Amino acid sequence: MPLLARPVAIRRANAADTPRIAAYVAAHVDGTPFHLAEWSTAVATGCGQQDRYLIAEGADGAIAGVLPLTLVSSPLFGTALVSAGFGVDGGVLADDATTAQALADDAWRIAAAEGATSLELRGGPAPDGFHTNSESYLGFVRDLAADDDTQLLAIPRKQRAKVRKSFDKGLTIAVDQDRAAHYRIYAESVRNLGTPVFPKALFAAVLDAFGDAADILTVRHDGAPVASVLSLYWRGTVYPYWGGGTEAARGLRANDAMYYALMNHARTRGCTRFDFGRSKVGTGAAAFKRNWGFEGQPLAYHVRTADGAAPRSVNPLDPTYARKIAAWKKLPLPVANLIGPWLSRGLG
Repeated sequence: MPLLARPVAIRRANAADTPRIAAYVAAHVDGTPFHLAEWSTAVATGCGQQDRYLIAEGADGAIAGVLPLTLVSSPLFGTALVSAGFGVDGGVLADDATTAQALADDAWRIAAAEGATSLELRGGPAPDGFHTNSESYLGFVRDLAADDDTQLLAIPRKQRAKVRKSFDKGLTIAVDQDRAAHYRIYAESVRNLGTPVFPKALFAAVLDAFGDAADILTVRHDGAPVASVLSLYWRGTVYPYWGGGTEAARGLRANDAMYYALMNHARTRGCTRFDFGRSKVGTGAAAFKRNWGFEGQPLAYHVRTADGAAPRSVNPLDPTYARKIAAWKKLPLPVANLIGPWLSRGLG
């Protein structure tokens, strides 16, 4: 079909489009925080990657679809165009299948022009020419209860017992926006899991971009931060996105206290849903979320690759990474924090 015969016109978004994009995403049934222009801008700012956000407009100038794109370049993992970069969702969002396909086709042209060997769409419809993977990731979402006591009772018995044990550990919990404490804790947590930490600038950029729609909840013991989580709030759902605990957190049940406290805190902010995020199938993280009573639902991710190119692999469960993960766990924390951000910015 000739370009001029398209039912929509597609172009790169600019800063003036941000409010219009926000309104469109908020009104779309499948909209997520990762579709917002603020997310793409924060990722580009915080990780030094490039934003390629696309919008489709009808003849009347109204937005008919959006596709947030991040050009992720890494000497280790190659170059890929990702929607949405560093998000768990953010695939094509459109009024109809024709517009969705037009956005995906334009994205593929951008990928080819930028030298990207793959285009990854996290969620949304599967455009023609893409392979869909629904076997690798699960999403965990459920409703929040009406009050604190009912929320506690909604947690399965064994996990509820762990939460109750945290009540006697002398923990204090506050939403205090302690960015420095959150980063220290998160960096230690992911090092212990064998993965590199994201750049500190990414967390700062997300918090700055989302303003009141994001916060940090921190758990302390004897005044020392031991667990912390950075969460997003969107259309009545809380997204605990980057959370973790120190080595001491396990014995203190600090992570258990943290997520229960976040559920109650989110309710005070008007939330009715708790999105525990994605986890890879067969991992301890997925089992942890099931222990809280969350049922995993398959997430559909779509990828298109250049002829002869294999999809990039950034899955820690890939056997080729096993030795590297084991070695990373043994790195001194200052070393891991020094080189981790350089590596992780290419994971996208």
